[in-house]
Amino acid sequence: MLEKVDLTKKISKEEYREKMPVLEAKIGRLQRECKALNIPIMIVFEGFGAAGKGLQIGHLIQSMDPRGFEVHPIKNETEEEKMHPFMWRFWTKTPARGRIAIYDGSWYRRVLIDRFEKRTKNKDLPAAFHSINSFEEQLVEDGNLIIKLFLDIDKKEQKKRFDKLEKNKETAWRVSQGDRERNAHYDEYAAMMEDMLFKTDTDYAPWTIIESMDRRFATVKIYTTVIKAMADQIEKVKRQNEKKAADKAAAAAAVNAAAADVIDEIAKEADAEMKELQVSILSKADLSLAYTREEYKEKLDKLQAKIEKLHGELYRRRIPVVLGFEGWDAGGKGGAIKRLTAKMDPRGYVVNPTASPNDIEKAHHYLWRFWRAMPKDGHVAIFDRTWYGRVMVERLEGFCTEAEWKRAYKEINDMERDLTDAGAIVIKFWMHIDKDEQERRFKERQENPEKQWKITDEDWRNREKWDQYEDAVNEMLMRTSTDYAPWVVVEGNSKYYARVKVLKTVVDAIEERLKKEE
Repeated sequence: MLEKVDLTKKISKEEYREKMPVLEAKIGRLQRECKALNIPIMIVFEGFGAAGKGLQIGHLIQSMDPRGFEVHPIKNETEEEKMHPFMWRFWTKTPARGRIAIYDGSWYRRVLIDRFEKRTKNKDLPAAFHSINSFEEQLVEDGNLIIKLFLDIDKKEQKKRFDKLEKNKETAWRVSQGDRERNAHYDEYAAMMEDMLFKTDTDYAPWTIIESMDRRFATVKIYTTVIKAMADQIEKVKRQNEKKAADKAAAAAAVNAAAADVIDEIAKEADAEMKELQVSILSKADLSLAYTREEYKEKLDKLQAKIEKLHGELYRRRIPVVLGFEGWDAGGKGGAIKRLTAKMDPRGYVVNPTASPNDIEKAHHYLWRFWRAMPKDGHVAIFDRTWYGRVMVERLEGFCTEAEWKRAYKEINDMERDLTDAGAIVIKFWMHIDKDEQERRFKERQENPEKQWKITDEDWRNREKWDQYEDAVNEMLMRTSTDYAPWVVVEGNSKYYARVKVLKTVVDAIEERLKKEE
C-alpha cells in the first residue's frame, strides 16, 4: 500500500488559501449536525514520526466547537494501564453519542512501536490484530464513525524534520531515542506499518493515506477526508431513521391486516418446533442436589480458608479475576457473593452491582461501562448482573433491537477473549432454581420485614415471562460458554449446595491456573 503512494503531491499557497475557508466552514457545520443526530466520531492519527500529526490535529480542531471534542495523546502505558487488558484504556476513551474523540497515536501502538521495540512478541500479534478489528467493528455497528488517517513521509524527510526539531531547544524534547532508532531502521518499521495497514483496512473502518511531505496538501486532504466521512455518516443515519419510521408504520399496518393472524400462527408453530429441537442446558441441572447444614459448614470453612490464601497469591502473581453472576430473581447471587468474599482482603476485590444504565452509560456502547470496571492485575472484579443483560432482559423487554442482541454474542465473546488474553481468569455463574422455589423465596421475602426491600412488583411480573427467559438463557449459555470463559450452571434450590459449588469452582480455577505458572 505505502509503496504505491505518491509523496510528491503538493498544493500552492494560493490554492490552499482559497480552499481552506470553505473546508473549515463545512467542518463546523457538520460537527453541529452530527451532534444533533447523536453520532459519535473517532478520528485516529497514525503514521511516521515527524509526519505532522500534532500540527494537523491543531489545524483540524480550530474549525470545531471545543465543547464537542476531546484530544487523547496516546503515549507509553502508565503503570495503571499496564495492569489492565490492552484495550481497556481505549474503551474508556471512546466518545459519548454526539461527541468527537481525536487520537494522537492510538491502539495501533501495540502493533507498531511496541512491536518494533519487541514489547509485543510475534506470537502475540494475531491476538492484538483480532482485538483491534473487533474493537472497531463493535463500535461501528453501534453507530460510531471511525476515521483513520495515516500520515506518510519518506526516510530523508523524516530525518530532516528530526534534525530541525533538535536544533531548537524548545522543540528538541519532541525527538526521542526511539524516533531516531525507527528512522535508522526506516524500511523495517515501514514493513511493520504495511502489515498493520493490510490487516486492519476494513470496509467498516478503512485507512486513508495522507501524503504529508507537503503540509498544505496534507491539511487539505485531511479536511476533505473528514468532511466526506461525516457527510456520508449523516446521510446514512438519516436513511436509517427514515427506514425505522417506515418499518414501524408498516408493522402497525400489518397488525390490522387480515393475513396477520395467519402469519402469527405460522410463527408460533415455528417457535414451538424450534423449542422442541433446541437443547436445553438448564433442564439438565439436577436441582435436588443439596447439603445438610453440617456438611455445608464443614465445606464452607475449608473453601473460605483456601480462597483467603489464594487471594493473596493472585495479588502476588498479578493475576486478575473476573466473576460474573447471573440467574433467576431470588436465585442466590447475593448470598453466594457474600460467602465468596467473606475471607477475601477487601482492598483486593470490588463487587459491581449492575442496574439499568444511566444517561451517561446509555450514551456509550453498552460494553463501555463494564470495561471501565474491569480489574487491574492481581485484583478481583465481581459482577452482580453483567453484560449479559443485552441478550436477556434488554432482548425480551425490547430495550435493544434484534440486530443488536444477535450481534452481542460475538461482541461478548470477543471482550472475554481480550480479558483472558491479558491473563485474566473469567468465570460466569448462572444461579439456577425452579419456578416453585422462586415463588417460595418471594413469599418469604414479603413476610420478612428485613427482606421486603429485596422484592418488587417487577420481580413478580418477570415470572410471567419465565418460559421466554428460559429460552433466552439456554441460547446465551450455548453461544457464550467458551473454553476460556465458561458458564457454570449452579444448582441453587439448596442455598448451601449453591454457595459451596461457587466457592469450589473459583478455588479450582485459581489452583489450576497457579499450577500452570509453576
